[in-house]
Amino acid sequence: MRFTVRLPLFLNKLTGLARITVEAHNLPAVWPAVAKLFPGASEYLLTPAGELQSRFKIFIHNCPVNQSRPAQRPAGRPPAEPARFRPDILNSDLTVSLVPECRGAEEAGSPAAKTGPQTVKEPLAPQRALPALEPEETVRYSRHLLMPEVGPKGQKRLKAARVLIAGTGGLGSPLALYLAAAGVGTIGLIDHDLVELSNLQRQIVHSQDSIGRPKVLSARERLLTLNPKINVQAYDRKLSSENALDIFKDYDLICDGTDNFPARYLINDAAAFLGLPMVYGSVYRFEGQAAVFWAKHGPCYRCLYPEPPAPGTAPSCGEAGVVGVLPGIIGSIQAAEAIKLIVGRAKTLLGRLLLVDAWLMEFTEMGLEKNPDCPLCGLNPAIDRLIDYEHFCGLDLPPELAAPSIEALELIERLKSGPPVQLLDIREEYEDCPGLFPQTITVSFRDLAENISKLQAGTDTVVMCQAGTRSLFAIRSLKKAGFTGTLYNLKDGTAALVRAAEAAPELINSLTGA
Repeated sequence: MRFTVRLPLFLNKLTGLARITVEAHNLPAVWPAVAKLFPGASEYLLTPAGELQSRFKIFIHNCPVNQSRPAQRPAGRPPAEPARFRPDILNSDLTVSLVPECRGAEEAGSPAAKTGPQTVKEPLAPQRALPALEPEETVRYSRHLLMPEVGPKGQKRLKAARVLIAGTGGLGSPLALYLAAAGVGTIGLIDHDLVELSNLQRQIVHSQDSIGRPKVLSARERLLTLNPKINVQAYDRKLSSENALDIFKDYDLICDGTDNFPARYLINDAAAFLGLPMVYGSVYRFEGQAAVFWAKHGPCYRCLYPEPPAPGTAPSCGEAGVVGVLPGIIGSIQAAEAIKLIVGRAKTLLGRLLLVDAWLMEFTEMGLEKNPDCPLCGLNPAIDRLIDYEHFCGLDLPPELAAPSIEALELIERLKSGPPVQLLDIREEYEDCPGLFPQTITVSFRDLAENISKLQAGTDTVVMCQAGTRSLFAIRSLKKAGFTGTLYNLKDGTAALVRAAEAAPELINSLTGA
């Protein structure tokens, strides 16, 4: 059987192609066939056992393929996947898309909702009294008032609405700005980070004067400057299982502007427990995703991605980079979806996953279904409370596997005059950023187990990745392999070394002979 495989952008870079055609006798055989054609792509596609990595979702002709085990369904229930999704019984050529995990409505527990866009007929919080528009507001929102899809009633619904934005970074910036400009009456912002210089390339709600300030306070000040008629609640804290339900209960919908998997699963679960929609967005280099998840009326995030990717296999923007305009595109799409949910009677991205490839400037739509095996909103849900999401995503390290950090300048000084230290760079080939020191040992994170013999187990070692996250998991592997030397994690990764080199080039030159 012939399969046309649509590759995600980071694999395009390795293969030089956006789509490839392979012959395989069934769907599982497609991925080894791709790897055989392009050996360099193998480590990014396959597990050591030769199976497709769990971080990928498969779509055939833009319809999802359920990769989980068959559910135990009550008698009379139809199967979740119609026969048209089964590649082993089809004779025609198939178009298969790989979607990596980056970060009529039916009730939960019912059969799978039909694939395709879902129209939410009723606006959010219909029981809430609609406030009057002030004379100034009729001028401010005059372009909305001219539109039959919004009009005076829709604008009053926007004024009455309460929207929480989790994260005030790349996605949260355009989200917050456009919802404030649209007249959403109450906007909540939750984030625990400070504004950094590297944020300003994409986080347009902040400015040079905001560097060092809490992001939520910087964003709140900007939103009120844009629209003093709205109310902005700032939560300068980390979203957690302990506070999520208490914060979410005061809002009508949640917009996910986070950049990590524990927060995304937490937002999804808390929103589902409270019956709230979640407007989802994620970005990676030139690629983005957007959707609406609402367990009450359709699929939730876990229906698409039941489990998070293995630690270290899905780099963050801080590790892989992102073009600054992409969060603006995806965040604006999220803002549009939020406005439609508030106004009502609109077709939303509920039941659809929108893929944006800004490099090729292609928009692709994938149909989504409620998964009857979903552990949160399926027929037999197993999740009935918020859990430890760091542990669920494999990001918690026991004390015995923790490692001390070393600052970039501290490492440079040690290389110059301190005790001997071994340098290990675990970045992937596609990250395309050369090391600063010629003595660095380069072994990709995925190949580390097979290449431990290249390292001196009794020597102090500094492990580095792009941003200082994956290196923690490499250290865990090295400790389990019996390393006796002290293992250090380079704080903030090689990006910190680059900054140090720019600030003190004479130090780097003295070590490299440049």
